[in-house]
Amino acid sequence: MTIPNEQRAELLRLARAAVEAEVNGEPLPQAEAPQGVLAEKRGVFVTLTNAGRLRGCIGTFHPTASLAEMVVEMASAATRDPRFVANPITPQELDRLTVQVSVLSPLERTDKPEQLEVGKDGIYVIRGARSGCFLPEVATEMGWSAEEFLNYCCATKAGLPADAWRQGDTEVYLFTTEEFSDKEFS
Repeated sequence: MTIPNEQRAELLRLARAAVEAEVNGEPLPQAEAPQGVLAEKRGVFVTLTNAGRLRGCIGTFHPTASLAEMVVEMASAATRDPRFVANPITPQELDRLTVQVSVLSPLERTDKPEQLEVGKDGIYVIRGARSGCFLPEVATEMGWSAEEFLNYCCATKAGLPADAWRQGDTEVYLFTTEEFSDKEFS
């Protein structure tokens, strides 16, 4: 499903407004009566970068509200990404941030994770209380094969042995994303 440009622009507007509000200590924007895709319950990630450097990335596979509302929630949370607690986003940095929204397809469990399509499929690995995920572009950016993608996700994101994805008690889900950034609309 392709999200129309006007709805993409609205999601990006909401995400940027949420980031700015959070960083400046102001109230978060409200999604006014979302329509179409914006009203659907969809998984979503919001990624913040500055000159190509990651500054925050938070998302959910289990939305509790409309896509528009989840974008506001995830954008706000991305400014508080635990990886950057010692170096938070500052008000002076806001003009240099790129905001990217990745709307997720439904998760599909796979018994053959090594057959994922690098650059197209994202992965979500779960074993017990541990889980980790990578958006599809991570494998491409890092130059990884499908097996490397799975190994790194297990080891670095889920805190599992690198080959945990090969074991029957580990669930592996694939998903695709429709991603867009405010760079496209500026």
